[in-house]
Amino acid sequence: MALVTISDIRAAAGLIAPVVVRTPLLRFDDRLSLKPESLQPVGAFKIRGAYHALARLSDARRARGVVAYSSGNHAQAVAFAAREFGVPAVIVVPENAPEVKVAATRAWGAEVVLVPMARRESRAHELVEERGATLIPPFDHVDVIAGQGTVGLEVVEDAPAVEVVLVPVSGGGLVSGVAAAVKAVRPAARVVGVEPALAADAAASLRAGALVRWPAADRERTSADGLRAEPSELTFAHIRALVDEFVTVTEEEIAEAVRQLARRSRLVVEPSGAVAVAAHLAHAGRWPERTVAVVTGGNVDPAAYLRLLAG
Repeated sequence: MALVTISDIRAAAGLIAPVVVRTPLLRFDDRLSLKPESLQPVGAFKIRGAYHALARLSDARRARGVVAYSSGNHAQAVAFAAREFGVPAVIVVPENAPEVKVAATRAWGAEVVLVPMARRESRAHELVEERGATLIPPFDHVDVIAGQGTVGLEVVEDAPAVEVVLVPVSGGGLVSGVAAAVKAVRPAARVVGVEPALAADAAASLRAGALVRWPAADRERTSADGLRAEPSELTFAHIRALVDEFVTVTEEEIAEAVRQLARRSRLVVEPSGAVAVAAHLAHAGRWPERTVAVVTGGNVDPAAYLRLLAG
């Protein structure tokens, strides 16, 4: 299976530059810097892959509209990108997605279809057939992976001596792209995937050497709603080839990372976006001084966020 290359990622960087924020590296403590993708226009890194995928479509295909399925952040990203290109978008979202993400997706102009989590992908494919639209998957596409890989490209450009990059993992598009970029430009750096212990199917797959599937009901247990997807054959091929290891974090460790990001860095971060920092805090002393954690998003329900901050 062909993997995304550094040339693909550099080309993507040029295409997304007009709309994507080049997020800075922020100091968290003496050993960790943050890549705060929560500062993107849609509040998450997903804009990179979604915009790149739409930019790569022909005018004719864009005119027929796009379909996506997502727990929330990819939904917003596709809706935003579709608005930028002036094309219709319909997004299939699980019924248990945070309302703040559903409302934001509608605000960007997309039609939202709510379904049970286990039905979101199949319903998206049905809509593609019904409407003649193009599917923009959340991770299982080389253009999406290349767009997400620009996160890793920026990390190594801004921190050439980086030793470890901690990356949240769900379907694996982000870690695939980041690892492809980091390993091409800074081969000595380690790329570490981070998952909630309650949705650690990618970690289990890497240990087994083959995809291990967890039931959707198991993956729904984590508060990190953006990390409930499972890797595809394409993303797992990248993970096996390029990711050095996985670590998992507990729900309380995730919550503590959310609190620490608010207090130390003045960042509003959703649980999914905080897991890389949770790994840094939970395994203190394990990581070298030049470590970067990708903070993937900040689209959190206000009431849930207040409960997290209150401990």
